[in-house]
Amino acid sequence: MVLYSFYIFDRHTECIYSRRWTPARPSSSSSKARPESGGSIASNGDNPAHAARKHADDEKLIFGLVFSLRNMVQKLGGEDDTFLSYRTGEYKLHYYETPTRMKFVMLTDTKQNNLRPYLHQIWANLYVEYVVKNPLAPVEHPGGIGVANEMFERGLESFIVAVLPA
Repeated sequence: MVLYSFYIFDRHTECIYSRRWTPARPSSSSSKARPESGGSIASNGDNPAHAARKHADDEKLIFGLVFSLRNMVQKLGGEDDTFLSYRTGEYKLHYYETPTRMKFVMLTDTKQNNLRPYLHQIWANLYVEYVVKNPLAPVEHPGGIGVANEMFERGLESFIVAVLPA
């Protein structure tokens, strides 16, 4: 599986965690993606401020897309229908919303089956354990203060390597 990015949005529409992976180089025999430091993809000519602004814009676009599709599904299908995923020619977006209205979004390659059960596991086994139950972590994440928890990040990396299909 090729994983492109992962986002967590809180109930106030703030992106409290994002992580991007760049696909492995074609010369590599591995199909795994490697994590990218700094969180945003910057081309050779981009300065860091431009790259950070582009990354923030990407987060807003992803949230707007998810919000619009979720509302459209509920209006067309009723309150019982839920938005799970959608696919374009370039990527597939997987979506999971918790009972507390946290939104977990993962972008992968188009061949991937629905990852909603895995997003639920990330929420239940990683986010709740390492972020929610952490007495030092803030309850709310106002003003862009996101999830800065090393245990959560290590657990996420281990989960992706061990559990998600290759």
